[in-house]
Amino acid sequence: MELVWVTLASALAGFVDAIVGGGGLVLVPALFAVYPAAAPATLFGTNKGAAVWGTAWATAQYARRVTMNWATLVPAAAAALACSFAGAWLVTQVPATGLRRALPFILLAVLVYTLVRKDLGRIHTPGTSARREATQATLIGALVGFYDGFFGPGTGSFFVFLFVRVLGYDFLHASAAAKLLNTATNVAALALFASTGHIWWPVAATMAVANVAGSLLGARLALRHGAGFVRGVFIVVVGALIVRTGWDALRL
Repeated sequence: MELVWVTLASALAGFVDAIVGGGGLVLVPALFAVYPAAAPATLFGTNKGAAVWGTAWATAQYARRVTMNWATLVPAAAAALACSFAGAWLVTQVPATGLRRALPFILLAVLVYTLVRKDLGRIHTPGTSARREATQATLIGALVGFYDGFFGPGTGSFFVFLFVRVLGYDFLHASAAAKLLNTATNVAALALFASTGHIWWPVAATMAVANVAGSLLGARLALRHGAGFVRGVFIVVVGALIVRTGWDALRL
């Protein structure tokens, strides 16, 4: 029954993650609830072992239907991967307590800004030169990639928000870009956890199949209903992240 529960949670996580990120909000708590005696690093590693396949599959789905600027996104993904490694190393040296306390307020600012700017991310209007767009995207990849390695909650949502706010993407194109960068950060984390033996491969493999199935459904819904739908899901997911991270911060 433990495997059944985490497999169902993985499918739901893949669905949410494919639309706007935030799948870890579903799957990580489920793993900790079902396997309370397991080492946290093993559960995080097993989560990445499943999630990387869902994000990769979603990236492929978006790439077929959404125009993706590969000249911008490939260097951004490379920066995200490298900086995710750096963040993962740093968290072994210093605690992330301060960031855990600040995160609910950062997410609240993102949510308020999105709600106030009702037109934000509804129209795809990248307004910069190709070179500047690539530079900005690479900086976003480096910043959020480092955050994902160091701490992690809400990584996909941060990618989406910054691509909308900084680069002028609509929510659909931003979500497509976020999937590629999030795949890169997941690969970095997976390599780190695999090298230290912190992955339950049979559990991860089963969850990966469910994660891909959920990802397929989520990406199809996002592509069918467009930027407005993705924006609505983004607001819901960020709201849930505020509640979850706020609760975690209160228990520190």
